Amino acid sequence: MTTTEKKIGTAANFVDERLGAAKWVKKSLNKVFPDHWTFMFGEVCMYSFIILLLSGTFLTFWFDPSQKEIVYNGSYEPLQGLKMSAAYASTLNISFEVRGGLLMRQIHHWAANIFMAAIVAHLLRVFFTGAFRKPREFNWILGILLLTLGLVEGLLGYSLPDDLLSGTGLRITSAIIQAIPVVGTYAAFFLFGGEFPGTDFIPRIFTLHILIIPGIFLAVITIHVMLVWYQKHTQFPGVGRTENNVVGHPILPVYMAKAGGFFFVVFGITAFISAVASINPIWLYGPYTPGQISAGSQPDWYMGWLDGLVRMAPPLETHAFGHTISWNILIPAVIVPGIIFTGMALYPFIESWITGDKREHHLLDRPRNVPNRTALGVMSITFVMISLINGGNDIIATNFDLSINQIMWFSRIGIFILPPLAFIITKRLCLSLQRADRELLLHGAETGRLLRLPHGEFVEVHAPISPEKAYLLQSHEQLVPLEIEDVDARGVRRPGAIKNKIQRRLSKAHAVSVPKVTEQELKEIENH
Repeated sequence: MTTTEKKIGTAANFVDERLGAAKWVKKSLNKVFPDHWTFMFGEVCMYSFIILLLSGTFLTFWFDPSQKEIVYNGSYEPLQGLKMSAAYASTLNISFEVRGGLLMRQIHHWAANIFMAAIVAHLLRVFFTGAFRKPREFNWILGILLLTLGLVEGLLGYSLPDDLLSGTGLRITSAIIQAIPVVGTYAAFFLFGGEFPGTDFIPRIFTLHILIIPGIFLAVITIHVMLVWYQKHTQFPGVGRTENNVVGHPILPVYMAKAGGFFFVVFGITAFISAVASINPIWLYGPYTPGQISAGSQPDWYMGWLDGLVRMAPPLETHAFGHTISWNILIPAVIVPGIIFTGMALYPFIESWITGDKREHHLLDRPRNVPNRTALGVMSITFVMISLINGGNDIIATNFDLSINQIMWFSRIGIFILPPLAFIITKRLCLSLQRADRELLLHGAETGRLLRLPHGEFVEVHAPISPEKAYLLQSHEQLVPLEIEDVDARGVRRPGAIKNKIQRRLSKAHAVSVPKVTEQELKEIENH
């Protein structure tokens, strides 16, 4: 044993004698993680969050979160002599006078976009593969919470520079808050320190942006990772993989080597994009003044769907008892998102109630094998995409020489027609793919070779598929609808007849699928 190994051993014994950590560390180092490229989405989330913390810390050294009015005398000549807030002036100084400041601003902004994209991709992977099922319902809710926090954190982040674009976004935010009945006005006054734009909102959102929300983020991410560690990682079905094991690589040395390298890959790609692609050029917008607004104002993409919903709402207001309720703001900006996010958070429990499945699941589903869930996911994506398109209706209209009114009416009508249509088409596609899998199991893979039989008939030669492929196509469970009788075994009518009827119908719709190939059919094919 070398001197270095002895020193490491002595230090390890010192820690173990006081903390009893040896057993836990040994077990943790032998932890196995499965291998699949879709699992990288969660890692991209974590790594981009680390990049956000590092770049954000750098920016706080020079950013002045103040609305104090000053005259700009910095190095950017087009704005010299203009009155602006200290926040906007300090952001200009970071961009043009701090060495590496503009690159850090770009890295911070691009990392935020990558972070949100990775969260969305990660949640979609979890949803379509059924990774949210028992015992991971709470982790799914934490994922929805992270998505919500990301939306709020992103909005606050690009509002801090106090340029014309960010001020426009804050004005819309103020209107949304004020549209909430009873408490809206008080909440807006509290956030902005009086009538918009107020005098205190930048210091307040700065505190939220760099301290409170990141602290919540760290806590939620820590709990999320701890639950993944405790509950063990899900895995895709395959030979040798069961509900009771995990097939993959140990955390040391394989997984840690991959994870460490992947972090630098994500950091490198983020830095490269930031160096070659400009984002949020605040010097072009000028300082925010409440009396001005620029054409083509767009939020970051992850807030664009909400902007699109507000844009497509018709002008509806109610005046009663001296109060005005702006339904054209309240419904698209508060009620609809509230329904969407609540439905997303509760979906694991809703599906469990529909199917009556209370078992633990550690093997993932192929999306085609759960047509109803997959169709629901595609329908939701279609809804968001239509809203996102309408959020950029002015940009689309000017760049493609279209009428903004036509885009608006397309969105208003399409938001009700296209999502259900996407549901129907996706469900039919999933069933078609199931039939294709069934044919592949029964008849083998097409080879493209034609064989002429003695009597003149031409047939295509099929090759048998590999045992691994056959196992994958046959490993899923056959969906079975619930059978809930109106009376129990004693002939007594069950309580909640309406609820049971709804559950039966939903379960029947959810269980629609192509019958699996039976053992008898496989034996017949083998003997054919």
